[in-house]
Amino acid sequence: MPQERQPAPFEIMGVVNVTPDSFSDGGEWFDRDAAVTHGLQLAREGAAILDIGGESTRPRALPVPEEEELRRATPVVSALARAANATVSIDTAKLAVAEAALRAGATYVNDVTAFRAAPDMAGLTADHGARCCLMHMLGEPRTMQEDPRYADVVDEVKAFLLERAEFAIGEGVKEDKIDLDPGIGFGKTLQHNLELLARTDELVALGFRIVIGVSRKSFIHKLADAPDPHHRIPGTIAANVLAYERGARVFRVHDVAEAHQALAVASAVVG
Repeated sequence: MPQERQPAPFEIMGVVNVTPDSFSDGGEWFDRDAAVTHGLQLAREGAAILDIGGESTRPRALPVPEEEELRRATPVVSALARAANATVSIDTAKLAVAEAALRAGATYVNDVTAFRAAPDMAGLTADHGARCCLMHMLGEPRTMQEDPRYADVVDEVKAFLLERAEFAIGEGVKEDKIDLDPGIGFGKTLQHNLELLARTDELVALGFRIVIGVSRKSFIHKLADAPDPHHRIPGTIAANVLAYERGARVFRVHDVAEAHQALAVASAVVG
């Protein structure tokens, strides 16, 4: 009999991309049944949250029409909300997609625009009593990597995240339902990404749960010559463990079993 897992002092958000063009998995889970099977496997491996997305946010990604995003994501949300022993999250910046997902059983809204693209999504989240993740991104996916510049990346990201959290609270979202994500790789250079990870404790000091999303990202390739995203698991683990030591507690990853094992060890050491 497998050993029953004890509640962990961290949460893993497992990525379920229902897209044909993700940088990380190239459409491996684009089929509905494959995506549901994958999500259930991630939950068994230790994902406390399953993050379903129907639109790629990789650099230079093109927008997906609302109807297509609904067609991709909603059936997967519905199936996993019924079958998975995990919180189901919808990764979207569209109000209609978030609304459909919440009706289908999602209880978490992950918006890379931090409610800027659809401000009414904050009130919708509040009305459903859902949890949310607000992320920093410079510009939009098509333009975010075109010469990003900051005077001090950590100070600017902190100010942005605090302002967006205050907006969400003003729209009725409870403070303990808000997570903040510095947006590693979203309008950031390699040095910006490293600075944010090194100073994660300053983000934690804002008083909200900090989400770290470094999984398989290109900055790992730049540091360690790993052109295949599937070969960036060790770099992902290293960044997550360092961020955990600095106070981050939610980790968005593709490779859940490996991340769970590494963070279990890190949490035992850090205490």
